[in-house]
Amino acid sequence: METRTLGTSGLEVSALGFGCMGLNFSYGQALGTDESVALLRKAVDLGVSFFDTAEVYGPFTNEEIVGEALRPVRDRVVIATKFGFNADKGVAGGLNSRPDHIRAVCDASLKRLGVEVIDLFYQHRVDTAVPIEDVAGTVRELIAEGKVKHFGLSEAGVATVRRAHAVQPVAALQNEYSLWTRGPETNGILHVCEELGIGFVPYSPLGRGFLTGAMGADSQLSEGDFRRLLPRFTPEAMAKNQALIDRIRTIADTKQATPAQIALAWLLAQRPWIVPIPGTTKLHRLEENLGAVNVTLGEGDLADIRSALADIDVAGERYPAQLMAATGN
Repeated sequence: METRTLGTSGLEVSALGFGCMGLNFSYGQALGTDESVALLRKAVDLGVSFFDTAEVYGPFTNEEIVGEALRPVRDRVVIATKFGFNADKGVAGGLNSRPDHIRAVCDASLKRLGVEVIDLFYQHRVDTAVPIEDVAGTVRELIAEGKVKHFGLSEAGVATVRRAHAVQPVAALQNEYSLWTRGPETNGILHVCEELGIGFVPYSPLGRGFLTGAMGADSQLSEGDFRRLLPRFTPEAMAKNQALIDRIRTIADTKQATPAQIALAWLLAQRPWIVPIPGTTKLHRLEENLGAVNVTLGEGDLADIRSALADIDVAGERYPAQLMAATGN
């Protein structure tokens, strides 16, 4: 597994991380704790050193699973977690980035993870009720106290990134980015990351499973699966978006790769400081994802992908309106 450095932060991680949310949150059937721990430890054995969780996943239980899995290999891994919600009420509990709340979340996350320091502490969503300078200043204090090493933002807009970075350098920005969610290319996010030396961590790099080619209009999403709420996952939208998968599959066949590997290799090819964090509950999918680092996309390949994407309009927004409102602030 190759490594990458998140911008100029000095934080070195595996080129592909592991998004832990789906182990027991958002996608219907949860994987058991023992199975989750075994999968995470196998990921470490395969070279993954970057793991992403959050207090609101569960809530709270995802951090406990990650802590149990990674404590025995603490010296080999970078653990990222997040604050910013009233997590005891779940995502629906609303945003909360008040300084006293950030401090309480930090202490609670350290306890659940069972570690002495959080390597990367993200604001999960921008709380417009709290000046970002106050948020960045609080994390700066936590860094000075030795409880946190690096500060991150998630789904923040360019202006917020600049304001936060002026108070406490932002090591990483975690926004959605993939073959079917390409906003960072046009909304200034990739530019500001390059300008300020901030690493970029695309979440949902496989389009919440759709870009693997394993889903279609006939796919049945279980009760409790977050994707049932998303406009892009209605049967009608998935039927229309199948054209994207068909094009990706054609390109994958020429490279003796899978659609998922093309999706991840494409992200890795965009910038050397981009580190996607695909998640999975299956060992064979983990191995497939990690195989993407061995897929080389040359200029001709990237041009073919650009051409394929230009011909296709993705159907459906990535979030319903209420959740979209919490992005890009």
